[in-house]
Amino acid sequence: MTQLITALSEVSDRYDALFVDLWGCVHNGITAIPSAVAALQAYRAKGGIVVFVTNAPRSRHEVAKQLERFNVPTDAYDAIATSGDSARAAMFTGAVGQKVWFMGQEFDETFFEPLSLINDPVDIQRVELDEAEGIVCAGPFDPHADPDVNRPQFLYAKEKGLKLLCANPDIVVDRGETREWCAGALAQLYTEMGGESLYFGKPHPPIYDLARRRLNQIRQGIPDSAILAIGDGPHTDIDGAMGEDIDSLFITGGLARAETNTTEQPEPDALNAYVEKEMISPTYSIGQLR
Repeated sequence: MTQLITALSEVSDRYDALFVDLWGCVHNGITAIPSAVAALQAYRAKGGIVVFVTNAPRSRHEVAKQLERFNVPTDAYDAIATSGDSARAAMFTGAVGQKVWFMGQEFDETFFEPLSLINDPVDIQRVELDEAEGIVCAGPFDPHADPDVNRPQFLYAKEKGLKLLCANPDIVVDRGETREWCAGALAQLYTEMGGESLYFGKPHPPIYDLARRRLNQIRQGIPDSAILAIGDGPHTDIDGAMGEDIDSLFITGGLARAETNTTEQPEPDALNAYVEKEMISPTYSIGQLR
């Protein structure tokens, strides 16, 4: 059973570093969450390290620019690890071929910017689906449209044997009060149709490997037992932490706020019913990061 806490400071002294989700925890897709920023600043002031671990399908540099627009100050974190960087590394090493069909919006096109970490990268070419050797999916063309609208293209792609590189395993996010579909929903549909999807963000290992490398650049030798993962996604943040054997803090006021009856804090019976139904075991839970 998860332990309900009222503030990060109740348990933060047990950990040398935090792997913190962004959307739903530190910002709401529009602006920063003040209580979360204050909690992270206080943690860092005491010597803790904060690595933002996000399923954003963009580079850490683009995410840093977004955080600035959302008024998340730079003294609230030390480093950023993105599923976009993990997926870009795979793309430039040829995971889905040289000629790719791209799914996403205009602001996702930074995904194709050169990646200096890769020696002798594949010369990626964006083409139409009928010429493609693989699919790069940063998200839907329309985040409010049912993913099923992509079924005709996915059927064609599956029959051609194309692999789909998913740059963001999230199924949905809440932009303010509006729920939007993410790349994970498209990859899920493609897999259900019999296609092959490749994942690089939470809950899959590549992004945690990247987060540990970012952490190691700041301070070496921190064991997994001294890391706390924080997030609101039951099957990204919490499943991912469980798979990596890392303690976790579940933010119930994000994606699961309705199911857990969260206002200031979750209703305990609703929380326990939810974690049992979703088969997750967060070490701790709290309504909002503070």
